[in-house]
This record gives sequence, C-alpha cells and structure tokens, in this order.
Amino acid sequence: MKPKDPLATFFEAVQRDPRISVTHIGIYAALTEYWRAHKKPNPFQAFSHEIMQLARITASTTYHKCVRDLHRYGYLRYEPSYDRNRGSRVYLVRPEKK
Repeated sequence: MKPKDPLATFFEAVQRDPRISVTHIGIYAALTEYWRAHKKPNPFQAFSHEIMQLARITASTTYHKCVRDLHRYGYLRYEPSYDRNRGSRVYLVRPEKK
C-alpha cells in the first residue's frame, strides 16, 4: 500500500484543529510542494524566502511565527539555521490524530 501524501494527511488532521489558520495551511502546502520538487528528501533544507514566495507571504515575522507554530503543534519538525548560506532543516512528520 502506498503511503499517504503528507499534504492529505495534514488536511485530515487540521480539520479538527482550531489553532490552524489559512496562513499555516499555505505555508505547509508550500513546504510540501518544495519537498516534492526536490525529490522528496526528509529532512530537506529550505530558505525562508523560497517558501515565503511559494506561499505568497511577504512578512517574515508571519512566516517564522507560523513555522514555529507548526513545529510546536507537531505537524513538522523545524530546525532553524542561523547561517545565511544554509537553509533551515525541515522534517515532514505524520501528524497525530487529535
């Protein structure tokens, strides 16, 4: 049996999670598209400006808040990089059913 797509699993989980906003959904969708376009490595490295462009988000504070929220809520694992030449590390994890 083929494993479920991370985005489909995410949508199933967030239907029951009132903490998730449309911005969280946009960022998660952009992350999964970036992951898919880069041959699905897990973890993968990405720069915030790349994901923000895909998600159509212009404020870096909004991006970082939502990514930290998604990490804290268990939808992904995020390891920020403070090196401008290396992207942050993102792990797509299977959210727990709530």
